[in-house]
This record gives sequence, C-alpha cells and structure tokens, in this order.
Amino acid sequence: MKSLKKIPYKNLFKLTVLFAAAFFIGQIAGRVVDYMQPEAVPTAAEGSWGLSFQEEGKPPVANATFDELKQYDAYYAENTTDKVIYLTFDCGYENGNTAPILDALKKHNVHATFFVVGNFLSTSPDLVKRMVAEGHIVGNHTYNHPDMSKISTMDAFSKELGDIETLYQETIGQPMIKYYRPPQGKYSESNLKMAQELGYKTFFWSLAYVDWYQDKQPSKEEAFDKLLGRIHPGAVVLLHSTSKTNGEILDELLTKWEEMGYTFKTLDQLVSGS
Repeated sequence: MKSLKKIPYKNLFKLTVLFAAAFFIGQIAGRVVDYMQPEAVPTAAEGSWGLSFQEEGKPPVANATFDELKQYDAYYAENTTDKVIYLTFDCGYENGNTAPILDALKKHNVHATFFVVGNFLSTSPDLVKRMVAEGHIVGNHTYNHPDMSKISTMDAFSKELGDIETLYQETIGQPMIKYYRPPQGKYSESNLKMAQELGYKTFFWSLAYVDWYQDKQPSKEEAFDKLLGRIHPGAVVLLHSTSKTNGEILDELLTKWEEMGYTFKTLDQLVSGS
C-alpha cells in the first residue's frame, strides 16, 4: 500500500473531494429513506416529568407533546396563544399555609385545583370543605403519595386512587372528580392507560419551581424570578400548599400576573376546551 505522503498533491485533493461528495450523498439518501418510512404512533415518554425552558414567554419543551398525552386524556398545558393560566396546588400535608393561599385566591376571585393526598384529607377536612365551598376543584394525588411508575398492576394502581375517593366521599358527601396528578410527576405509559381506563384525566404541569423544602424556602425574589419569567400562555402552574413563600407572595403574584394581561381558568375549562 502506498503511503499517504507518496500520493501526489493533486490526486490527494481529488480523493478528498470524492470522499466528501460520497459522504454528503449518503447523508441526503439517509434522510430521504427516513422521510419515506411510515410514521410511528407517538407514545408518551416515561419516568419523571421534565421541562426545558428555551424562550421567555413561550411554553417549555416537555418530555411528551400535547398530542402524545392527548391519546391518554392527559394534559400539561393548553396549546394556545391566549394569556390564560390554570393554577394548581399539590397538598401533601397541612402546615398553616393553605388558609393564606385560599384567602389570596378568594380576594382575586381565582378558582384553582388542589390535588390532595390521604394524609391531607384526613387531618384537614375543614380546609378541603372550604376549598369545595369556595368553588375550587379537589383532585386525586393518590392516598399514600408513592412512586406510581413502579406500580404495574391495575389492582394496586386503582387502590391508590380508590382509597382517597372513598375518604373524600365520606368527608365531603359527594364523589371526587376524576382528575389525577402523579406524585413527583413520576409515571409510565401503562400508568396513563390505567388512569384512563378508570375514567381519570391526568394532569402534569408546564411551570413549577423548587418550593417544597421546608428548611430551604425560596426568597420572594427567587420565586418571582421563576414564576414571572417563565409564565406563558396556557400554563398549568404547579405550586405546593406547604410553601411559606407561596402563602406570603400569592396575593402579589396574582396581581403581577394580572398586570401582565393574564386571566385564570379552571382545569374543567382546559378539558372542555372552553
């Protein structure tokens, strides 16, 4: 075999051009083949719900699209340019911050959805009754708040949702709406299917921030930086009712969102498209 340095310069140049041309043609052919392949049926990603914020005022890129989730009656935001917010709270336990949150919502005439677990419902029934009386939706956050992605059988899955349905019926005197939020956003495609088979609609979110650590609460400035900078049309916002910061800033936060031109709708309206 000839060594590279013995090949004349002109021949070496021609050889390089030929290799580059062949590579380019191969890339184009590959793309044509890919384009001509039948389109696969989209499936939702699995694991932990995740978001990537790429442009201020625009919805984040999630690990499942609107259409991928729609086939399971699942949502994470509304695909719209209208300045509307769907406000939701996850309620793991009560530590004195839910009442101020309800006060702020009442002041602004905003109706939210509270996803509750068994502990919250059993220890704070009066707060749940107040939520219902003031026009809020109370949804299912499971009875024990487990990692639902590790639950593979319908019996175990339906028990987590059914136990809190029963407690809600006993406490409030009416059936619980079939709106479900996976604890910690952990899910699997089979979870989405099982929830759908049980008549549930699954709700993720398009905006949240780290507000759940009791000994490391965000400052007002940190909260506003995330919640004002990343708000977008059609946002489903997730806040935690355990957050002292949320209890303190919610009145001002709602005012600031309103000043930005946003209005508020409920998850019922998201589902119905109204």
